[in-house]
Amino acid sequence: MVGFLLLLLPVLLYLAAPRIRKMLSSGVCTSTVQLPGKVVVVTGANTGIGKETAKELAQRGARVYLACRDVQKGELVAREIQTVTGNEQVLVRKLDLADTKSIRAFAKGFLEEEKHLHILINNAGVMMCPYSKTADGFEMHIGVNHLGHFLLTHLLLEKLKESAPSRVINVSSLAHLLGRIHFHNLQSEKFYNAGLAYCHSKLANILFTQELARRLKGSGVTTYSVHPGTVHSELVRHSSFMRWIWRLFSFFIKTPQQGAQTSLYCALTEGLEFLSGTHFSDCHVAWVSAQARNETIARRLWDVSCDLLGLPMD
Repeated sequence: MVGFLLLLLPVLLYLAAPRIRKMLSSGVCTSTVQLPGKVVVVTGANTGIGKETAKELAQRGARVYLACRDVQKGELVAREIQTVTGNEQVLVRKLDLADTKSIRAFAKGFLEEEKHLHILINNAGVMMCPYSKTADGFEMHIGVNHLGHFLLTHLLLEKLKESAPSRVINVSSLAHLLGRIHFHNLQSEKFYNAGLAYCHSKLANILFTQELARRLKGSGVTTYSVHPGTVHSELVRHSSFMRWIWRLFSFFIKTPQQGAQTSLYCALTEGLEFLSGTHFSDCHVAWVSAQARNETIARRLWDVSCDLLGLPMD
């Protein structure tokens, strides 16, 4: 009998999968806002959630910049989006978040090219990669996921203010619950765990969002952090264990299109201004950890980030 049930279990899971997936993917952006004349930057837009986010924004008429490390792959995606949406204003620009020179070059080129920026979606990221450092000597997770986007946002901030109302969306994760900001070991040189390093960087995303919202109050620029859900993407490429888990529970994992919904919700939904600095999941306000609500840590992280990147601590 037990053997029979074990044989039956995969069948039951298969049959139940659509209902379970629907339950786990309840958040859908229902906004009908159109974006003609609006300018958008999406980092990591050549794959996964970023690609689907960029596609939807292009569908709504925006001029969309795919900010990608792999320009060749980005060009293929841009042509695909142009074909699907009929929007020719889908542009690819080189952006390597693991190199501050590349970030500064991207920002310089963008500011010379565009008069406006209405939506910045900090979507790109790395997850559970072996210990390594960025071109500037930062641990890869904190360097790419936090410091790279921190610098990019800083360099584009005046343009966002000039284009207000405008929005910044930072893609974080439920994994922030396990995160801690260890200022004495921010670069993981004393102790490194790939999984925890990812969690720490996702906590940093939320703290950055909250402190940015505080500093931008009254400017017309609002900012939100999002948990996209557990999504089929290339993010787990560095972990064979996570790839195995993804395959085992593939019935219950969101598609990239489903994963993009909360980013789109925060980018498009009218009337969210009073919730600037808030964290969202499944297109609803979401709970964050006590660490993620700590204003003292958020302000110190801002100052430390400025110091590491050579930015003024205004």
